[in-house]
Amino acid sequence: MEKTGACIVQRDFTVLLEVGHPGFDQARAQLGMYAELVKTPAAFHTYRITALSLWNAAALGWSADQVIASLESVSRWNVPAALIQDIQRIIYQYGKLQLKPEAVHGRMRLVSEDERLLDELSSMKTISAFRMERVDPHELLLGGEQRGLLKRELTRLGYPVLDYAGYREGTSLPFEWKANTQSDSSDSFQLRPYQRDAVDAFEGSEGMGGSGLLVLPCGAGKTVIGMAVLERLQCECLILTSNTTSVRQWIQELQDKTTITSEKIGEYSGQKKQVKPVTVATYQILTHRKSKDADFTHIKLLSERQWGLIIYDEVHLLPAPVFRATADIQATRRLGLTATLVREDGCEQDVFSLIGPKLYDMPWKELEQQGWIANVQCQEIRIPFTPELRSNYLEAEVKHQFRLAAENPAKLAVIRRILDHHEGMPALVIGQYLDQLESIAREIEAPLISGTMSQQERVKWFAAFRRGEIKTIVVSKVANFAVDLPDAAVALEISGSFGSRQEEAQRLGRILRPKSGENKAYFYALVSEDSKEQEFALRRQMFLVEQGYEYKIIHELQ
Repeated sequence: MEKTGACIVQRDFTVLLEVGHPGFDQARAQLGMYAELVKTPAAFHTYRITALSLWNAAALGWSADQVIASLESVSRWNVPAALIQDIQRIIYQYGKLQLKPEAVHGRMRLVSEDERLLDELSSMKTISAFRMERVDPHELLLGGEQRGLLKRELTRLGYPVLDYAGYREGTSLPFEWKANTQSDSSDSFQLRPYQRDAVDAFEGSEGMGGSGLLVLPCGAGKTVIGMAVLERLQCECLILTSNTTSVRQWIQELQDKTTITSEKIGEYSGQKKQVKPVTVATYQILTHRKSKDADFTHIKLLSERQWGLIIYDEVHLLPAPVFRATADIQATRRLGLTATLVREDGCEQDVFSLIGPKLYDMPWKELEQQGWIANVQCQEIRIPFTPELRSNYLEAEVKHQFRLAAENPAKLAVIRRILDHHEGMPALVIGQYLDQLESIAREIEAPLISGTMSQQERVKWFAAFRRGEIKTIVVSKVANFAVDLPDAAVALEISGSFGSRQEEAQRLGRILRPKSGENKAYFYALVSEDSKEQEFALRRQMFLVEQGYEYKIIHELQ
């Protein structure tokens, strides 16, 4: 019987998914569990199966047989036999090595049923440097301080470790959910079903707790999920997040929804240095140092108290220097919260080995269908150059062409038209370049919020926007990170960071909170036609396309 699948599965680990095929949506949902989207041309989307994508699938319970059966079900032809063997080998490697506790305090065992694997690893220079003791054919003994760096190196070699070595309890911090909250004044606070599922996934089937990543869309309540994990563990906690605005949102949520008193919650930022049973800090302060060669000034915060849990909010933004410190604190439970595992610096494997695998993943469109986030309509509006600007663009050096395209003055008329079309709806105009944003803000008579503005001033404008006193604000990249503007329903992206998929997801996330009425929101990406900006836009949109969002292309006429 001839197969009619939507995919062409190739030997080189790539999968071509036909966009116009009736089985497109079903195949895309399956591929998203064990493959990564890398290209989105009109006719076929290209996915790549990687070791990391297969290991994350394995962490979520997928076996090699299930992955292969899925590929067979969506493939137009038989899956290449050699690819099947490689998938079996890669998933088989997940969990071949396990870390287990040792009776001697401070030590642990690296265990494998495969004696030859331990022989092979022990002979490698990078592994022998750990000076582990071979206590029997199936076990190596190591010091607990080596735990993180060893896991990182073994993952690099293709053998991710299942870590069962246990975690410190941390100092106890008893608390409860409040009976009533400001945001839920009529009823006691309740977790949504998917939030409970995410917490259960982190806690594990044996109730042990541990480490790993929970992946949910912006607006899905990742802060609440982090607090719910803390409520289960009842211990002192360090929360690391992207900026001071986010720090204060965490503190506000903790005070609103839990019985933890304000005296027990500390802010550790550029403005305050409080270390308390629950401390909320920025990544920036953690990586601050007086010179390029100096030690990180505040890195000791990671071991300042007996934390029972460290929460990495917006883990896709975790600065690379923190990975070394994270390798040193493997005895502490670690929770990563993120809307996307995409990192533009290629450090996804470090996140996997040092914070943990993906333990829960809620598809964006599934939450939309359930009404927990808004239904967003995405449009890419392609705007032509004037003849003069086209000439300047073609004559410019390649490195300057992107900015010329991004700052195309013709975007102003389109911004005005879109804001008029959505008159009365709370709107964000988001961009990358300050000169451009200042000009746009003057022209449309809206406040500009940027990194140069004081935190106090930002809070004032964001509050006025939430109260509906102003309907439009212009924001720089500060809006990429954990800014809570629940009523924002329209976003106009007028320039961005080249091909950053992560940034695109964060910006769309600003308008995902559920809306009254039809629960709709609108996202517009304004790009200069036939330019570098248009090329980068295709890459920027890949993650959201993978999540099921479709960009309608509109061509502006001169």
